[in-house]
Amino acid sequence: MRTDDSTNWSAFMAGACIGAGIALLLAPQSGTELRSTLRDYAGRAKDEFDDAAEQGRAAWDQAVERSQEYVEGGKQTLRKAGQAAREFVDDTVQSAQHTMEETTSRRS
Repeated sequence: MRTDDSTNWSAFMAGACIGAGIALLLAPQSGTELRSTLRDYAGRAKDEFDDAAEQGRAAWDQAVERSQEYVEGGKQTLRKAGQAAREFVDDTVQSAQHTMEETTSRRS
């Protein structure tokens, strides 16, 4: 979830909880009925919280997995660049040695 969506969702849930709590306290019910209703509501709220937490964990896991893929891709790119640099240096050294040998043999 994006941060804005998360903030909006949190505000909505907080408002829903406060509104439901006020409605329960002002409703004409006996103490036993009210406690039962509160218990049911608390159970539903816990379930919703657990679902939201699971979604958060799943989003976190997905973000970690994607970042690991990016890091691995970066490592592979650096390995290829390093190999290309080594090959370039080797070719340059061989070319310089060949040029030096030609120059030396012409002087003789």
